[in-house]
Amino acid sequence: MNLFKSLMGKVWQDPNAAEVVKISTGQLYLARPGNIRSSRECIYPEAMATIRRVPSLEHNFELVITRVYEEGEAELLDDSDETDEERTFLIDAELEFRTTETEGEPTFIWRDMRGDVDEFYEYVASGTNRPTKAFFETCMYRAMYERRYRQNGDSLSDKELEEFIWKPEAKKAPPRRKASKQTSQDASAPPSPAPPKGKGKGGVGVSDPTVVLFKSPAELYIWIKPERIDGDGSFELQGEFNAQIMQVEGQHKYWLAALTPEDDRILLAHEINASMNEKWSSQMTSVTWNKVDDNDVDMTSWLFRFPGPEPYNSFLENFTIAAWETKFQTPWSKIKADEKAYVMSSNLDEDYEMGNAEDEEEDEEDQIQSDLEATTDSDEEDEVYDEDSEDDEARAPRGDGVKNSLLTVGYNGDRSFVVRGANIGVFRRDTDGNKGVKYVATMSNITTPKGKSFVPKQVMLHEQDAKMILMNPTDPHALYSMDVERAKVVEEWKIHDDITVDHIAPDNKFAPTTVEKTLVGASHNALFRIDPRVSGKKLVDSQYKQYASKNKFSGVATTAAGKLAVASEKGDIRLFDSIGKNAKTALPPLGDPIIGIDTTADGRYIVATTKTYLLLIDTLIGEGRYAGQLGFDRSFPADAKPLPRRLQLRGEHVAFMNHDVSFSPARFNQGEGQTENAIVTSTGKYIIAWDFGKVKKGMLDRYEIKLYEDQVVQDSFRFGDDKEIVVALQNDVYGVNKKSLKRPTRASLAGQLQNARSNSNIVNSPW
Repeated sequence: MNLFKSLMGKVWQDPNAAEVVKISTGQLYLARPGNIRSSRECIYPEAMATIRRVPSLEHNFELVITRVYEEGEAELLDDSDETDEERTFLIDAELEFRTTETEGEPTFIWRDMRGDVDEFYEYVASGTNRPTKAFFETCMYRAMYERRYRQNGDSLSDKELEEFIWKPEAKKAPPRRKASKQTSQDASAPPSPAPPKGKGKGGVGVSDPTVVLFKSPAELYIWIKPERIDGDGSFELQGEFNAQIMQVEGQHKYWLAALTPEDDRILLAHEINASMNEKWSSQMTSVTWNKVDDNDVDMTSWLFRFPGPEPYNSFLENFTIAAWETKFQTPWSKIKADEKAYVMSSNLDEDYEMGNAEDEEEDEEDQIQSDLEATTDSDEEDEVYDEDSEDDEARAPRGDGVKNSLLTVGYNGDRSFVVRGANIGVFRRDTDGNKGVKYVATMSNITTPKGKSFVPKQVMLHEQDAKMILMNPTDPHALYSMDVERAKVVEEWKIHDDITVDHIAPDNKFAPTTVEKTLVGASHNALFRIDPRVSGKKLVDSQYKQYASKNKFSGVATTAAGKLAVASEKGDIRLFDSIGKNAKTALPPLGDPIIGIDTTADGRYIVATTKTYLLLIDTLIGEGRYAGQLGFDRSFPADAKPLPRRLQLRGEHVAFMNHDVSFSPARFNQGEGQTENAIVTSTGKYIIAWDFGKVKKGMLDRYEIKLYEDQVVQDSFRFGDDKEIVVALQNDVYGVNKKSLKRPTRASLAGQLQNARSNSNIVNSPW
């Protein structure tokens, strides 16, 4: 590389030279190794590559790939044609820039930072000689150096540039560090920034006395939404500021702020709270978060990027502690060391791969067929029942203001049941081949055996779908058994005079497909078995466990073997091998209430739902005496608790949605003899599905999404079907093929509604 120092000095020392180096001939490709059908797509058949300075930002450079047209080709384009003439990439080590050869031609490779984690750009520098290729490569590394260290690289040695040569190695989790009261950094280095653009700067006037817990230079970005419907938008640099975490004196109240480096003037301050949807990236040494403006109208997404791992890790630690204390209003010092480690580990980012993740790549033939089906099905509309096509006798009352509230999908047959007030609508898969739903009947005016009407707060199919167990919110000490075929409540089961039934679950995950009579019940602090065959009260005394503390249980789920996972409003999770015994594993809370919980059939994985994220936990014990067993059967070693993974929506996607995230209870797809491969949930008008196979490999951003015209109440895969999802909106019911969900873009998140019909007789209909 020293051969080029003289030439490089002439090029780089001229601050007025916008371009540093250029390669005039080549081709640009987008490589998708995980996509068999289009693993390598040609973007520009003819293109040139340039390294140029970023205007007004010293020590920042861009890699620019510009399309080159043949003579006369550009003139043939219509004015309305999209030319997409140039693509720019901020030069940074995160690009993982490297060189190779393609059929003997020099090739530059770098990550697509706006695409999936395994997507890369390739520029084949056709006809370029080796010295030019080496000079271009050296300029890339020098640009990375200047950006990272904010200084001129004229005197760089080869060894100093080697830091930026990409090496394929396993990503490591950021080290855990003790909480610090203050991090002192030189705040005078960054240049004076301009005030941030955009909205969302509420909270600038922090009037209470504060203590600074963390301070470091950082780049501040805001997400700029694209003007075009097919655009993706981008994070736009606002300048260099001092990132700061401040605590209100004497309170568990904290602020995240951006201050001018020259005079510590606060330009942005956001109170740290549970709705920030913070998301971490150790690779980019950055954090993103969301903020809704003071009028609860406009949602924005922000990003801090730190100059290296040390300030990033310190910020992560201080922020995690601040968020935890805000939620619990308790000092961090009060919890045990192993619980602190568990909470800290929950913020490890997508670089982490869950243990023993299986290779779930499909056979090439199946994948190609799947892609073809996705192409042909993508334009099909979801089927929704139009009541005007049915007999009047089948209709539920109109115009009563009541909305759909619950959905449960049958185990035997293909029926789905939607609760609407004191009525339950029955639907089947549509028979015309569109894989939608068709209204069948209404089970009208649900009443107790004594004739008192009620609106069920939870329902569960039972005994091969012949019965449905209903929970009556006005009578928490009893359950009601409905004969599904007769559409009538036939029994009232008194459970206990002093113990309420707040949650129910089947004896085991597939018990509803059998004639199993018993089921599981939970109150706010007790777990018990219910047997309708016993005389008198139905609670089985020998299978009953009550805790002295107020645990606030919020949900229970069972595995195929009948083991239990119990969640709480406090955010903790307990794993039991059977009812009536102490929990084998107790996982500490992260501070957010859990509103739903589900397990895979074998109990290996748990997904717990909070308002803003899903918590995925691998229950396999990885070390110690009981390595290889599950947390349902044995306790985890105190120093080797599982690493919880957060499944979240990206901040920029939430900004497109323009409302706070509020997830419905997430569920795995399920079916006897099937391996779970998807997780489905909803928020607002969107349903979201994660590819579980990719999640286990550490790709936590691999979700797809679909927008509807109304609020989604609940969604669930059909039993034994990993492709079809039944979706209950407030006024409609749909059947949707998972392949019609799309990668999040402006079009799929905030664009014109597609594949979701809206007309008066549907929107105003009971189902």
